[in-house]
Parts: sequence; C-alpha cells; structure tokens
Amino acid sequence: MSVMVKESPISETDMVAEAEKALADISRIRDGVGRVIFGQEHVVERTLVALLAGGHALLVGVPGLAKTKLVETLGIVLGLDSRRIQFTPDLMPSDILGSEVMEQDETGKRSFRFISGPIFAQLLMADEINRASPRTQSALLQAMQEYHVTIAGARYDLPSPFHVLATQNPLEQEGTYPLPEAQLDRFLMQVDILYPEIEAERRILLETTGVEDAKATNVLQPARLKEIQTLIRRMPVPESVVEAILTLVRSARPGQGNADTDKHVAWGPGPRASQALMLCTRARALYDGRLAPSVDDVRALAEPVLQHRMALTFAARAEGTSVRDVVAKLVKGI
Repeated sequence: MSVMVKESPISETDMVAEAEKALADISRIRDGVGRVIFGQEHVVERTLVALLAGGHALLVGVPGLAKTKLVETLGIVLGLDSRRIQFTPDLMPSDILGSEVMEQDETGKRSFRFISGPIFAQLLMADEINRASPRTQSALLQAMQEYHVTIAGARYDLPSPFHVLATQNPLEQEGTYPLPEAQLDRFLMQVDILYPEIEAERRILLETTGVEDAKATNVLQPARLKEIQTLIRRMPVPESVVEAILTLVRSARPGQGNADTDKHVAWGPGPRASQALMLCTRARALYDGRLAPSVDDVRALAEPVLQHRMALTFAARAEGTSVRDVVAKLVKGI
C-alpha cells in the first residue's frame, strides 16, 4: 500500500517518463558539481536532496572545507539568481531584507519607496550565518517559512524557487552565536562537512593550485528545477516508509514512552521534521534512480534531518552523549 500526495493525478507511464527525464537532469547536475567540488559525495548528495525537495540546508564545518564554493557552484549549475550575504556581528536585519527610503518628487511631494535587500534572490547564500547576532539571524524566519517578507506592514513576495543555503562554523570557535531554535527548524537538513579523503585532497592539491581553476557551467534552468520539485511531491510513498517516519520522529520526543529519549532529550522534533523526512526520502530515491522511497532512505536521512531539531538534557551533555548518538540508537528501532 502506498500513500499519494494530493496532486493532480498522473499515470504510471507518465510518472516513469518524467522520472527518466529528471534522472538525466540530475546526472548532469552531479557532473557539473563534480567538476569543481572534489570528493565529499555525501555532502553533495544531501545538499542536492535538500534543494530537490524544495527546502533549505545548513552546511556546518570548520573553515576551509569548500562550503562557500559548493553553494556558489550549485547556484551556477542550477541557473539560479544567487546573492551572498557575509554575516558579521554588526549586520542589521535591514541589510538582509531591505528598507524604505523617503523620496521627494519635482512637486515637493514626499513618499516612501522600498529598496529590496539581497534576500530577494532564488538562492541566498548566508555565509557564516552564526557570526551575526540572534536578532539579525531571525530576520530570515518569515522568509524561509512563508516565502515572503513584511516591511512596514506591506507584504513582498520572494522569487520562486527560493532557497537558503547557510554555512556555519562550529559553535566552539571564536565569534559565533548559536542559531535560534525556531530558525534551525526552518532548515530541511543540517549537512555536516568533514575533512576530505586523502585521494580527494590529493586531487584538490593538483587541480586548484595552478594558473586556472575549473569553473562551473550552467546545466539547468530554474523552471526545470521547479518541475522536478513538483514531480518529487507526486511520488508515491509506501505505507512502511510513512510508519517508519512516524515511529522515528515520535520516538525522538520526550514523554512518548522511549526511556532513552526521556533520559537524554530535553525537547525533540515537531511535525516539520516528519514533513522534511517525507520530502527528503522522495528526493533521495529519485536522486538514486528509484520511483519510490524505502525505509533505508529514512535511516540514511535521520541524522541530517533530526540532529538540529533536538536538544539534550544537561545530564546527557555531562555524560558526553551527543545528538548523533541518540539519533543512531533511535534509527535501530525502525
């Protein structure tokens, strides 16, 4: 038994044909990114899954791991209108959203005109997002969830598609602020970027220290990306996958009958985490060339989808327990 989303009906033949076209496009996207980003296959996969699912991603890692380069490359490859904001301690919300300025015409009449900020883009790179104050970080809350912003009581719609790819340095580093929990929940996934394998780092040394670096080229248009995102939302989801998502997310909440969770977790993921898993499992299935997700997709995506939506108790942190440890134990339960 499978569960279908409420979209206009599509025949199995048409679904297969659309999926084959999407697979060809996804293959070209992967090749385009691979010309510039060496190794880090899991990072590229998870970031692309987040974009194909129509969401935002938080890239976390120490400086020098090509987080910014990856976002720039994706913007070019996907043909998205991209803007970059370098988050700093003195950045203000108006530097992101825009502001109203007073103008005077030839007759002396004065009026306000809205000057849009860099958030009005299809792909917003929030570089080192945790180096700005929580007040400034919160300027993204409405945009990331509702896809419009409100300035002086007036609504301004954002371009479509709209994605935020934010980079973050580990919180232990100097000059960083933790992101508000409400904003963390807006990110579909948190993608942890680790050091590259030795062969990938060898290739980096050989190919990026010469006179010319490899440059990304455009292979897709934003309209086509939106079509693939719609196709993903139409993909059938087996009942076993729905049950696995519900079991996993609900077991990560205190007070739901899981003794380990009650002991280690202060607060757990809400329904938005379940929605994120539903979308991401579909996107990962298509990314791998399958027409329906499996429970293995749920297991593979549990950590990036849940880890930033949970907080540990003081006792768990004192014992050296990490959110990854808790999620890994919960995954075994499905």
